[in-house]
Parts: sequence; C-alpha cells; structure tokens
Amino acid sequence: MKPFRETHTRRRFLASAAAAALLGGRAARAAESRPPNLLFVLADQWRAQAFGYAGDPNARTPAIDRLAAESVRFTHAVSSCPVCSPYRASLLTGRRALTHGVFINDVPLNNEAVSIAQAFNGAGYATAYIGKWHVDGSGSRSAFIPRERRQGFQFWKVLECTHDYNRSAYYGDENRKLFWDGYDAMAQTREARSYIHERDRGRPFALFLSWGPPHDPYHTAPPEHRARFEADKLVLRPNVPPAAAAAARRDLAGYYAHGAALDACLGDLLATLQECGVAEDTVVVFTSDHGDMLGSQGQRMKQRPWDESILVPLLIRLPAASGRTPRVIDMPLSAPDLMPTLLGLCNVAVPSTVEGRNCAAIVRGATSPTEDRAALILCAAPFGQWTRGQGGREYRGIRTSRYTYVRDRSGPWLLYDTAEDPYQQRNLCGVPEHAALQKALDDALARELSAARDEFLPAAAYIERWGYKVDASGTMPYTS
Repeated sequence: MKPFRETHTRRRFLASAAAAALLGGRAARAAESRPPNLLFVLADQWRAQAFGYAGDPNARTPAIDRLAAESVRFTHAVSSCPVCSPYRASLLTGRRALTHGVFINDVPLNNEAVSIAQAFNGAGYATAYIGKWHVDGSGSRSAFIPRERRQGFQFWKVLECTHDYNRSAYYGDENRKLFWDGYDAMAQTREARSYIHERDRGRPFALFLSWGPPHDPYHTAPPEHRARFEADKLVLRPNVPPAAAAAARRDLAGYYAHGAALDACLGDLLATLQECGVAEDTVVVFTSDHGDMLGSQGQRMKQRPWDESILVPLLIRLPAASGRTPRVIDMPLSAPDLMPTLLGLCNVAVPSTVEGRNCAAIVRGATSPTEDRAALILCAAPFGQWTRGQGGREYRGIRTSRYTYVRDRSGPWLLYDTAEDPYQQRNLCGVPEHAALQKALDDALARELSAARDEFLPAAAYIERWGYKVDASGTMPYTS
C-alpha cells in the first residue's frame, strides 16, 4: 500500500503514551466517561461465509480474522432486503425498507427520519463518510450530491456508485469531480487514516468507510492479490451444482482477491487507531450490505433468500473500558437494528423514528440474546439481475438461528433446517413429517409481517405507491 501523509510522528505518539501512563488510574477513569469513537467499515457484496474465521479454506483474511478474535461476532447478521440501496437506507435510518421506501436500487432516500449522522451530530460527534453512498437516486450514479442530501454527514468524500475500482471518482464539498489514486478502496482507506490522524481531538468521531469491492467486476483487484488465487485450486461450497462450477471458480478467484486487498486495508486502519492512541477508545465495526450467491444453488448475485445472499459478516470490537469480551452470538440481527445498536454502544439517544431494535446491551453482555429471534427477510420488487425471467419473485421470509422459511405470493416456497442442512440443499416445504414445523414458522412469519405492517402486496403496488418509474425489468432506467 502506498504511504499516506503522516501528520503525527512516532515521537508524538510515544509522548502521548508516556503522558497516559503518568496519569494512571485517573486517565483510565476519564476514558470510561468519554464517549467512544466509532469506526464503521462497510464492504459491498461480501458474504458472511467468505472469511478465514468463518472456515472458508480459500479466504486470505488474516487482519479480519484477528479482529474477529477480539470482537463480538454475530453469525446470523441478516441483510433484511439483500441488495445495496435498501440495506444502506436501513443503516442510515434504522427503518425497514417498506417504511423508508428504498426497496430497489437507485431511488432516493428521503429526509423523513433522523439519520444516524444527525443523531451523532446532536451528541457532539464529528461525522464523516468516505466511499460509496448509493442512496441518492438523483438520476445519475456519478452526479454531485449536495449537502442537504447527505443525511447530516459533515466530512464528505463520496460518489453515489461506481464499480470501476481503478478509475473511481468522488466529490467533496464542491461540485468538482475528483479521482481516487489507483485502486479506490486503498485510496479511500488512506483518506480514512488521514482523517483519524487529523481529527478534532476535542470531539469523538463517527467515521463511516464504504468500499465498493468485492462486488463484481471480480477481476479488477490489484495484480499482487489476483496472483494469490488460482481458480482450479479453489474449494467450492457443496451447494454449487456441477453446471455452475467453472463460472463459480472463475468468479471466486477474483472475489477472494478483492477480499485479500480489503483485508490489508483493514489491517492498516486498525494500525492507525493504535498509532493515534485511540484503539482502546473506539468501537470498531466491520460488516457488509449483502452477500453474493457465486454459484451456490446455481444462482448469481443477491436479492435471493438463501444464506449466501442474506447473511453478512458483523464484527463489533468494543472499547477496552467496556470490558472487551470476545464471543459469538447466533441470535439474528437485521439491518434496521444496526443504527440503534451503534447509538446505544456510544450512549447516544435513539431517535423516535427508528424501527430497529437496540441490541447494545446484548453486545456488551449485560443482557442475554433472545432465543430463536426471527429476522424478517424480503424482496418487495425483484429487479436487475433477478427479473422474473431469471426466477425473480416477490417473497417474505424469516431467518432464525436455525431455520429459514420463505413464502412467495403463491404460498410456502422454502424451508431449511440449517442445523441439519447447513448448505440448504433439502427443501422441507410440503414434506409431511415437517408439517408442524412449517406451520409454526408460517405463524412466526405472520407475526413479523403484522409487526412490520407489511401487507405483502405485488411489486407493482409498491412501485406505484412510491411513484417510481421503472423499466420492464423493474429497474430504474438510468442504472448502468
């Protein structure tokens, strides 16, 4: 990775460390009372299974694996509406897709809710966003986003969306298009490191870094990382059918290369926290907006209700003063839960507009996880790579720590017992000996839909309700 501008010398770091040691117990007590910083790192389309710590034999993710060993790790973090814009709108507002209205890509997020940045701003935080945004929906993925459409973020180096990772544009406060130097995730990481070094030390910070990879195109990672993965040597998941194996290997080689590059970036970020003396005062979160089928079930991309699409990594490393206790939690946690949980971890009031659940007490270990909690999953309007001609369909479902149950508009569609069938290869829907289980899960889904005020209407009804103009595939016409 290229060197970035260092504004804090090693001498200053050592002096700060010596001063902290002299303050002793008083400094430790003061650290407990200071609001923690937040570093939130978001990858695009990185599925939960594709990490060394998750048991993937192909992944090369040593930095993320070390972070996992220091973190509270959610094994069932669910991308409720598993596609880019809906997840990001839920992250920013703490609301469900059918409440904020961003249930397809490339439509605008309104300002009806108090955003996560606005909540942090109100608590005295400095807020920053770097990288991919993808909730502006202004009619162009490369247009300037004015301040009033930034959901309250103060520091801003952002582009709505691009997957040209080696010629990637962004804007700051002025309507002047700039370009990241080289592979954009690395340049964005350097910018985030500079922000941490140069921050206002009188205020805690909430920094959001949003990478475009490992989203396809898969074969555009830096050459040194692409050279590490040979397609014919990769181990495929057992649910990749033979007909999809060759394409899956080819795509996975590039996917893992992007992942290896991002892992190096995360390692540099964590080192920067240490260099600046704030590693013990910062909540560090690593996650993704949705997964990628990559040949599993013979499917590609996202929107689908299978685990490769809906499950995302979620690592939360707490500040030392919080009693950092690494552990694994299998309770499902969904996208609208992230905003209230992050605010709760930073002792910031949760706005009344939030619909998600504040799980901060569970993360801290003060409260036990809810047994077999159900996370709602949905596709309100299939589009893009999952049109009806490609098997796309509206669905509603639930993911518990053990079961996946899904209905489409014709009735029950999928039922998997992932304790017995971790790769979801045996659909139990309609199997007589599992009728009682199916009925119980169907009742649970009905309760979740009722709580969410989700009528499970046809896609056209939601498109009309929100006034979106889509093409024949259900996609915003300007989307490339």
